[in-house]
Amino acid sequence: MDTAITGNGTREPIVLDAAEVMSDPDLGARFQESAHRILADLVRGGAALGWVDPPSRDEVAELLDHVTSEAHAGNAALRAAYIGRHLVGLGYWQRYARPTHRPHADVEKIAVDSAAQGRGVGRALTAALVADARRAGIEVLTLDARGDNSNALSLYRSLGFTEYGRLPDFVAVGERRYDKVFCMLDFRSER
Repeated sequence: MDTAITGNGTREPIVLDAAEVMSDPDLGARFQESAHRILADLVRGGAALGWVDPPSRDEVAELLDHVTSEAHAGNAALRAAYIGRHLVGLGYWQRYARPTHRPHADVEKIAVDSAAQGRGVGRALTAALVADARRAGIEVLTLDARGDNSNALSLYRSLGFTEYGRLPDFVAVGERRYDKVFCMLDFRSER
């Protein structure tokens, strides 16, 4: 894997799954700390990632440990994007917990370091997560985004997601209110 990350000669993102990251001692050792930095910086800058205040190192470590464990059990996928040997983004989906919803999964986070935005990282991560969902037999992959995140919503539409609902002024950040937009990618017709 070392050559895949350092030897491609480009500044294009390379997307790895959790097992590939952890199999490289150097990447694995730095993954949680790098992920924490990205998530905390984005939240500090106002990104809609589910936190009002930047998450602590322990919160991020607990989240990543949980998602990694679920990925090993086939109930999730975790992807990490690198440019060179630097983590520039991460994303994951998890199956819904209710038995009646188990064939479906929700993309819960896609986070791209602000310095790497506009370089195809979000597209590469999302496309990899979509491919993982297909391979895992997911029937419907869902996600939501804050209504003012037009770049993300445009990206999701370009990858085949369709809007299936919207809650007006649902997300409260201080005095500001934003719509919560629900999107889905239905794989059932492919079967």
